[in-house]
Amino acid sequence: MVARPRRTRVVSVLTRIDLRERELTARELLAVVPRADINVGDALAVVEPIIEDVRVRGEAALRELGERFDGVAPAHLRVPEEEIARALEGLDPAVRDALEEAIDRVGRFHRATVPPPVDVELAPGAIVSQRWVPVGRVGLYVPGGLAVYPSSVVMNVVTAQAAGVPSIAVTSPPQRAFGGLPHPTILAACALLGVTEVYAVGGAQAVAMLAHGVDDLCDPVDVITGPGNVYVAAAKRAVNGLVGIDSEAGPTEIAVIADSTATPRFVAADLLSQAEHDPMAGSVLITDSVDLADAVERELGALVDATTHLARTKEALTGRQSAIILTSGIDQSVAVADAYGAEHLEIHTADARDVAARIRNAGAVFVGEHSPVPLGDYLAGSNHVLPTGGTARFASGLGVTAFLKAVSYIDYSADALAQVGEKVVALANAEDLPAHGEAIRARLER
Repeated sequence: MVARPRRTRVVSVLTRIDLRERELTARELLAVVPRADINVGDALAVVEPIIEDVRVRGEAALRELGERFDGVAPAHLRVPEEEIARALEGLDPAVRDALEEAIDRVGRFHRATVPPPVDVELAPGAIVSQRWVPVGRVGLYVPGGLAVYPSSVVMNVVTAQAAGVPSIAVTSPPQRAFGGLPHPTILAACALLGVTEVYAVGGAQAVAMLAHGVDDLCDPVDVITGPGNVYVAAAKRAVNGLVGIDSEAGPTEIAVIADSTATPRFVAADLLSQAEHDPMAGSVLITDSVDLADAVERELGALVDATTHLARTKEALTGRQSAIILTSGIDQSVAVADAYGAEHLEIHTADARDVAARIRNAGAVFVGEHSPVPLGDYLAGSNHVLPTGGTARFASGLGVTAFLKAVSYIDYSADALAQVGEKVVALANAEDLPAHGEAIRARLER
């Protein structure tokens, strides 16, 4: 039996998990990496009645739920187009310039990732093709809560537009401070992207509206994407199958693989940048250098004391989901990172590109000390809607394929069918489906 890794608290911020000189199995690594205590299943019991209420009562339910959860009943559930235009007129020019740059970079990257059509001639006259066809309509959720996320508008809308989706609806919680409208910066981002269908609806009720539709207000969508709190994640789980979803996004997280060559202040600043999102955010340093760990702790302590969002940042860094993990070398650091499967993984090592190439599990990999996560949050060109909670082991970040369906086209001539017809009959008979074979023979005997 392998003894559990020892945990000690040093300086004042992060827990340390010491894995040096320990050989852990894959299962043991999964058990030891720090995680937020989030259970989407428990939230299902809360959101299922909300979803049913919206399905049955429509607009009336949306208004009541908005007042209950957001403290305001919007005058208009669908935001008037003049309010969207007014928000753009009032947008800070510097913010507009930054959003326009983000739209350009994210758009260029995502348009380049649209899969090309494929045509394969398997034999003369036997052609099988694949085309990527966009879904007809999508609903994009933009969270409110502790922060404002116009960048999430960019990441979701630009990606859907790059995929060729013809109908796009955006929904974001109503804000009491803005008379029941979503935050004006979110509305301005929609205006820049030409989106005029915007709803002042948040939480599980927004997911229900998008999935089921509401008469005379909102048509149902085919796919729902976008991050949110645990109740939004639970609602997406509840409607998955009725519509497609991107993922069940949990609290944000960062992991940093660093060695003795890393710059402690850069590492500390990046850990802090994720911690300010949410009290449940995870910040994890994976290093084989005790000296670096000590230096990062010192830097982090000074940065935390001066940060704007002190309370939630400290709660995130001292929570069970954040830690410094000490390893015996780069091989173990890579193994720990793959077990953790970070939403964002930074590589601060002497050979960052080589280390990055070894990583299997991460939502996005940020290579070298000049590629920090905040760059990816806004302007790198990649998407910031990424798998969390270890789901990067099997899931991808948001991309154009979330809005595309791969459709196969089978085009055989009479001669091409004749070449393989009896083989189809043989397989049909082997599966005791003789009518399948007869459908083939009807053509062969003409």
